[in-house]
Amino acid sequence: MDFDEFRDFGHASIEFLINYLSGIRDRDVLPTTTPYAVINQLPKEIPEQPEHWREVLKDLETIILPGLTHWQSPYFNAFYPSSSSAGSIIGELLIAGIGVLGFSWICSPACTELEVVVMDWLAKFLKLPDHFLHSSEGPGGGVIQGSASEAVLVAVLAAREQAVVSYRESHPELSESEVRGRLVAYSSDQSNSCIEKAGVLA
Repeated sequence: MDFDEFRDFGHASIEFLINYLSGIRDRDVLPTTTPYAVINQLPKEIPEQPEHWREVLKDLETIILPGLTHWQSPYFNAFYPSSSSAGSIIGELLIAGIGVLGFSWICSPACTELEVVVMDWLAKFLKLPDHFLHSSEGPGGGVIQGSASEAVLVAVLAAREQAVVSYRESHPELSESEVRGRLVAYSSDQSNSCIEKAGVLA
């Protein structure tokens, strides 16, 4: 795909999304499809030739959308859809197009520093104490996670490590693995399922 095709595909994709989102109220929230409906409409082997992007969008409309639960529908009241505003969609496009990873400062300084600023904005917006800020004297600050489940896992892992360090200060004769074997995490039966998953992984 050359840049001209990329431009055409991009414009068509934006139009596709506008039509989808503007008409989503008229779609059934839950799919009316049956098991294997999508599988039976796709090739059994990997295609040897690429499909034109117009056909890809057509397949998306006729094969994929009928089998989706439409999270952005105003009638969808389960879970919590996000990243569906026009700004966030364009943001995802720009992120994918630039294609850098910000897992450390040296890999992409601008990513790391933008994250620092945005997390401080959020902490101030929520009126959190100053020690939650990157700009504080202590170990404050936060990072943006890819999903709520990932954020919960990171929080549980951080709590576990803090508990291990604290417990070993008063019981230095125990190894880290021995301390970890004694840890217990409490949660409500009303908690999201990601809490239990995080506990299993931690």
